[in-house]
Amino acid sequence: MTKVAMTVNGKPVTGEVEGRTLLSSFLREGLGLTGTHVGCDTSQCGACVVHVDGVAVKSCTMLALEAEGAEVATIEGQAAPDGTLNTIQQAFQDHHGLQCGFCTPGMVMSAAALLKDNPKPTEAEIRHYLEGNLCRCTGYHNIVKAIMAASGQDVSVLAAE
Repeated sequence: MTKVAMTVNGKPVTGEVEGRTLLSSFLREGLGLTGTHVGCDTSQCGACVVHVDGVAVKSCTMLALEAEGAEVATIEGQAAPDGTLNTIQQAFQDHHGLQCGFCTPGMVMSAAALLKDNPKPTEAEIRHYLEGNLCRCTGYHNIVKAIMAASGQDVSVLAAE
């Protein structure tokens, strides 16, 4: 076992991990942050996306030890301390960008990374960026709509699906 230390959602955390412990497992099992979902363990679905030092990563493909000293942001850190949803989360709710909710944390975290780098993405840019995130329920239209709304753009320009 090896000690690992990082900052998660603005708070310093430490834990003991095996060398093979994935960041997703450390977050879920070690810290109880179960909003980071694991759907595949093979980097296919994107449900486990978190931000490590400001970069969106699939936490099922990163060892916890690789995040030593890093700033990690999870879905639990996106809302305000009083529970008020952030702009992206609220847009997902307002535009029905979720159904079963399993992929939603990864979608929100990916959307946050996209909007940080590209504040006004086109529909095509959003769809391209989300290629690493799978949703088996919504058909993506309302997810794209939610991300466009979160960016302050008019969602009426999207063709009906």
